[in-house]
Order: sequence, then structure tokens, then C-alpha cells
Amino acid sequence: MPASAQVELTFGAYADDKPSETVRQYLPFLGFLESRLEQEINQPVSIRLDIAKGYDESIRDLAEGRVDFARFGPASYVHAMDQNPGIGIIAMESKKGKKRFKGVIAVHKDSDITQVEELAGRTFAFGDELSTIGRYLSQSYLLDHGISSQNLRGFSYLGRHDLVGESVGSGRFDAGALKESTFKSLISKGVPLRVLASFDNVTKPWLAASDMDPQIMEAMRRIMLASENEEIVKRVSKNGFLLGSDSDYDIIRRAMQRSKAF
Repeated sequence: MPASAQVELTFGAYADDKPSETVRQYLPFLGFLESRLEQEINQPVSIRLDIAKGYDESIRDLAEGRVDFARFGPASYVHAMDQNPGIGIIAMESKKGKKRFKGVIAVHKDSDITQVEELAGRTFAFGDELSTIGRYLSQSYLLDHGISSQNLRGFSYLGRHDLVGESVGSGRFDAGALKESTFKSLISKGVPLRVLASFDNVTKPWLAASDMDPQIMEAMRRIMLASENEEIVKRVSKNGFLLGSDSDYDIIRRAMQRSKAF
């Protein structure tokens, strides 16, 4: 590749919260990555943001090479690998130096429900049907506590974590599953919620399409692993990044298999 050639990359994402929030979160970091990548490979770099309409579309975009790299939830990564095993992990997000964080099952602040087993005969809000927390891990957790779809009075998939929390806070559903950061954000906005239960999740991987130039992928990895204390990086990963491997997501594969019994 000539030194003057511009490297054009497309970053793919889906909105698990409001789309405007997704744009606000990613654009500054992509600008940072663009600048650092230019220095690293000594070529001009252009990174474009492409927000898919949903999980399915975003997974296909990466698996089929329509985007060059992406940030996915763990279950979306597993689905993408099923479609194209050549996808690579650039890095994993760090949570205080660890690869695990929490998903929560929330109820209304004034709910009489005090334990998960009491969800029998109640209504439940899930996120997207391909969501790690919003479906697979929460359904696996419910099953472990004796609650299946047959035990619920009703349930729905609402698509986004913020919609789940808002629906529980408004009383539309008795309980719902959402990521801890969205739960805390809604609490700060006055949505009346409390945590009924929590469970482990694996941090998000940043992924390279199977046809990404290995030198570009390695340059991205060096930048991300060296950026722990960069203020702008904290918008997408508060504690920077860690090296990741496919086996880090075996816990998710087990939960996805378990949830089939829901």
C-alpha cells in the first residue's frame, strides 16, 4: 500500500440505548482512534460510523464484511462467529481490570417482590431477542431460580435496555432485565427502580472483520491496550481495554444454550 493511500474504515454498532446516545458515545473515540492510527501506520485514516437498525443487521454487517470493525455484546459476538469464524477480537473492554460486570433484574421501587421466585405469575420485560443481558443471561438466571416462560403471566422483548427500565418504572411490567449502567442512568433521572437480582456478564469485545488487514488490526490493538488512562477512551470503556480470547465467552455460550429451555 503506498504511503499516501488513505485507509478507509467503517465502524459498525447497534443502538441498545437511544441512537443519539450511541452517536454521542462513539464519535469522539473514533476520532481519537483515527488520529492515533494515522500516527501508528504513517498513513491518512478515515473512520466512518454506521449504526445498524438492530442486532441482526449489525451481526450480518460484520460477518459479511460490510463493516471493518465493531463493538458487540457478547451474545452478538457468538452469533457473528457462528456466521464467520474468521472474525477476530481486537480487545475486550476492562471493568476495573476485570472482564466481568453485572446485569440486573429490576423491579419498581415500591414493588412487593423481594426474591426472584416471586416473579411467578408476574410480567417480565426483556431487551432484544439477541441481547446478552436482555435475553440470554437473564433467562438462564430465571431458569436457575425456577422461573420459565410458563411460570410468567406474560413477557415481551422491548429491544433496548432503557425501554425495559422505563417500562418497569412506569408499572407496565413487574420486572425486567437490563445492564447495570443503564439502570444507574435511569435512577439518576428519577425512574423509580430497584435491583431485585444481579448476575455476571462478560465485557464487550471490539471485533475485526475477517478480511481486515492484520497490520491494521495489530495497530488498533496496540493503541487500545495503551489507552487505559486516556480521558476520551473512558466514554466507551471506563477502564480501558484488555487482551481477549474466544474462550472468554464460553460462559455466554452456556447461557445461550440454557435459555433454549425458557
